[in-house]
Amino acid sequence: MKVSENLSITFLVEKPEMSKDGRVPIYVRVTYRGQRAEISLGARIFPEQWDKSASRVKGNSPDALLLNSQITQTKAKLERHFFLLTTQYEYVTAEMIRKSYKGKLVEPCIEGKPGDKKTFMQAVDFEIGRLKEKQQKGLRAKSTITKWETTRAKLGAFLLHKYKKADIPMEIIRPNFAEDMLHYFMVEQELDHNTAMKYIRNTKQVLTTATGRWIKSNPIRDFQCSYKQPERDVLTIQEIWKIYKKSLIKRMDQVRDVFLFSCFTGLAYKEVYNLTLNDIVIGNDGGRWIKINRVKTGNPEDVPLLPIPEAIIEKYRDDKRCHSSNRLLPVNSNVKYNAYLKELADLCGINKKLTTHIARHTFATTVTLENDVPIETVSKMLGHRSIRTTQIYARITKKKISNDMKALRKKLFFGGKLKLEGQDDDKHRVAI
Repeated sequence: MKVSENLSITFLVEKPEMSKDGRVPIYVRVTYRGQRAEISLGARIFPEQWDKSASRVKGNSPDALLLNSQITQTKAKLERHFFLLTTQYEYVTAEMIRKSYKGKLVEPCIEGKPGDKKTFMQAVDFEIGRLKEKQQKGLRAKSTITKWETTRAKLGAFLLHKYKKADIPMEIIRPNFAEDMLHYFMVEQELDHNTAMKYIRNTKQVLTTATGRWIKSNPIRDFQCSYKQPERDVLTIQEIWKIYKKSLIKRMDQVRDVFLFSCFTGLAYKEVYNLTLNDIVIGNDGGRWIKINRVKTGNPEDVPLLPIPEAIIEKYRDDKRCHSSNRLLPVNSNVKYNAYLKELADLCGINKKLTTHIARHTFATTVTLENDVPIETVSKMLGHRSIRTTQIYARITKKKISNDMKALRKKLFFGGKLKLEGQDDDKHRVAI
């Protein structure tokens, strides 16, 4: 019976630690949720005696049988320590298993009691545990948990690099912790600035949650997580038209329809994938609307249907594939869809990387903002909590500036002369 899907106990020999007589030590490596801890068995063998695939000493000599018995017993003991730890602690790490096996683990503490201590990675697990509870209630997307698990792995790697340990007490964290993380992520792991900042932002969240529970204050609370706004491609109306008019085979025709549907509704890939006829409602204006909650945030998205998405819905009303999957549109898997979008761009002669997200940006910029739809309305249709988020999607283009200034020119000037307030005839115009 397997104790845990996340627990791995592996035996190996360490050749770099070979003694003068050519023998190497046997170690056991405990891996739990991406963290590692190693324990020496206190025995040495010649490298050729080790069966790597079986994690056993070769042969039937008394020494080999004794070492193999020790390996079996050690694995059983480690599994027993792991099981006991899970009954005493809310969060368990590989280092805790090692310490428990060596008899060096302190007694467990209960949250809220005087002297209560938790390690940094335990605090990370606490945060992830709360997010998982929210996800089970539909308050967070599964992708959020996946991103946090990635954060956990990155933080574990940072601790090993800086402290040579899988975990540390939170009391030793100082304000320079965030700067050291940024340096490690960008120099050692070669992550871009924004990605590194996201991991630090998550760390700040962990330490904020820990404040008042296990630490007095967040040591990196004053670190400012800055982001560099990347240039985001959007399609022009001419490029949308090229895609719309292109003659395509059925497979690519369906990809084109799904992509254009997103360009004229602003829905992300997952929302389009999950759409059913039940998500189409009649609005107060008598027209058809899409009314859903975003998968990522749970925020409502209410989008009136323009003629092109309406026509696309009608096109697939009797489609067998859509009926069998109970979906509104024939949407491929995300991997296939993005591969087909690259092919679509090539076929249409568009020198931009088409992705599932470029359609959402195109809706925010080319379809709505450039045609004078207020950003507050765009924000509501995109399901954003804040207009600040919408400003990332809705780029102010030269066309938008030109349109706004033309409207201003028409409002303020006539024949090169400034209009006086309340006066429309040519007698009351002032030359500038």
